[in-house]
Amino acid sequence: MSKEYAVLPCNGLDKCAGCIARELAVELTEKSGSKIICPVFCRVADTKYKQLAEEMPLLVIDGCSTRCASKLAAEKGLKISGKVNITEAAKERAVELPKGLRIDSRAENIVHELADKLLAEKEENTVQEETAVDYPQTLGYEEYRKEKFVFRVPTNSGFYFNENDVWVYVSGNRARIGVTDFVQKSLSDIMFFTPPEIGCEVEQFDSVGDIESGKAVFEIVCPVSGIVTAVNEELLESPELINQNPYEQGWIAEMTLTNFESDKELLHQFEGYYPILKGKVDQFHV
Repeated sequence: MSKEYAVLPCNGLDKCAGCIARELAVELTEKSGSKIICPVFCRVADTKYKQLAEEMPLLVIDGCSTRCASKLAAEKGLKISGKVNITEAAKERAVELPKGLRIDSRAENIVHELADKLLAEKEENTVQEETAVDYPQTLGYEEYRKEKFVFRVPTNSGFYFNENDVWVYVSGNRARIGVTDFVQKSLSDIMFFTPPEIGCEVEQFDSVGDIESGKAVFEIVCPVSGIVTAVNEELLESPELINQNPYEQGWIAEMTLTNFESDKELLHQFEGYYPILKGKVDQFHV
């Protein structure tokens, strides 16, 4: 049985990526019992669509980096279950989108591939349960204070950090990743979280999603190689949890490791990362 969604597509029909987003939404409804949420009516009269998003998993289809559909869902308090970005999907496939509004055969192929992938039945809950990370119940922290700001770094054994300010906690062949205090304080109020796709395989230093504030978009650079087994779904509805505590409630994703013995050579434990953090804080607050 195919998966069914409440689909909120981009409404930027003045761009090809927006037109492709609409076509993907249509194909999902034609191939399954998925329902389209009209972004225009959702903005002015959202009661009907809020109910629909509660009854079915909400899939957001953004056309480009503006992410108008994701922002609309966040504004309306809709819980997002999954996201697709057409421009990013085309880039991953090395496909240049048409300059005009007409969809060519390569764009049609992207629509078909994404629709089939999204509708494929997956037992993701079982995967997440089997690969849950044995994360410490209590964390110890070292603090670095600069003026009114306090930056914390976990001191527990098992934590590693890359110089892109992303941490990983390793337990056996499993890991949990997230961003550091330096990231969340630099960005200020975090408003959006784009997660990696469950089941995707990434190499060390690949992107595993991004977070966005009013100041900037931060690409999450993965500190390890592996397969994504879970994402912190609470961040889809409450990305501000990263601001509140990026090491506990605000973690990003969990993974099964594939090459950690090699990866850790390019990572720092607490003793190595702490002076790097201090240097960045001092420079940032000059």
